[in-house]
Amino acid sequence: MAKRIVILGGGFGGIAAAHRLRALRPDDEVVLVDKGTHFMMGFRKTGVIVGRDTIEDGARPLKALESFGIKVVQGAVTRIDPGARAAEVDGERLEGDALLVALGAETAPGSVAGLAEHGIDWYANDNAERGAAAFSSIEGGTVVVGIFGAPYKCPPAPFEFALLLEQAAREAGKRLRFEIFTPLPSSLPVLGKAGCEAIESRVQGMGIGFRREAKAARVEAGKVVLADGDEVGFDLLFAVPPHRVPSVVVDAGLAEQGGWIKPDPATLRASFEGVWAVGDCTAIPMANGQPMPKSGAFAENAGTVAAEHIAALLAGSSSDARFWGDGTCFLEVGDGEAMVVRGRFLAEGGPDVELTQPSEAFLREKHDFEQQRLAAWFGSP
Repeated sequence: MAKRIVILGGGFGGIAAAHRLRALRPDDEVVLVDKGTHFMMGFRKTGVIVGRDTIEDGARPLKALESFGIKVVQGAVTRIDPGARAAEVDGERLEGDALLVALGAETAPGSVAGLAEHGIDWYANDNAERGAAAFSSIEGGTVVVGIFGAPYKCPPAPFEFALLLEQAAREAGKRLRFEIFTPLPSSLPVLGKAGCEAIESRVQGMGIGFRREAKAARVEAGKVVLADGDEVGFDLLFAVPPHRVPSVVVDAGLAEQGGWIKPDPATLRASFEGVWAVGDCTAIPMANGQPMPKSGAFAENAGTVAAEHIAALLAGSSSDARFWGDGTCFLEVGDGEAMVVRGRFLAEGGPDVELTQPSEAFLREKHDFEQQRLAAWFGSP
């Protein structure tokens, strides 16, 4: 008898899981739910803001998944009933034999006083054009990239963004000063001292100011007021707001208020029978006690592992598939080059991670990473 698998979320994890389940369970109904209409990789927003890309270049309609036998339901998840492996989508109940939660993380600019009024949440897809217009129109002054909380999606992204903003301004002859701040003790703590020094020296070598352990208390017109009373002045503020799990996940009892879903690190099973969770809505601890970074590559791998276990459950068997926290993140550094952060983040002795030297080849690899997945997941545009 055919089963129904419900996947909540059309990001890396949800789409990877849907395709794997379609292959493993060809007679079952695979249903993917998302409130948006398109899939797009996050770094496309950076390209739009610095004036070299368009949203359309890297976006694909989720409905294209239906040509692969994946049913797509567009709508907001208004309630999750994990005990029944069900969800309400715009108020209509959708039940399944297995449920995968891959709803990602939301930005919360309203959680910092004045941020929504005075800053641009450049992590939000619908702010890319606004960010591009703001950057295009500024000719002088200070541009700040501010990280307002941790964890946040794609940890290298703000540093890549600052470097590409600097390059775009330099090439356009703009007289701008750039600064980036983070509440963390270093740029990317998972890389260790040497890796952080490599990134920070690159940023500062391009004349970009860098502040660590800068915890924002509020934002006022033209300045970010830090918790220690110091201030970061700006003429244009691009913000990475604090992140949070969608409230519907907390309401369902899958995560505590202010926390994240904590699935089994190896199998991605959640605390309810027949329910799995992957991607940015989860928190999986590394051996050093810190949460594994939030990244599309990790979500993709986790979605594939979860799919193996879902298929095994529905077949009445078991799977030895295991999520190892393997992943690769790219950090474009400008002038046609990129670095790569890669390794096994759930290694028993702590994250086994390396940061490569920058090269043109790694930038090509970054673009191939996008195009290969768009083609495999959505077919020809």
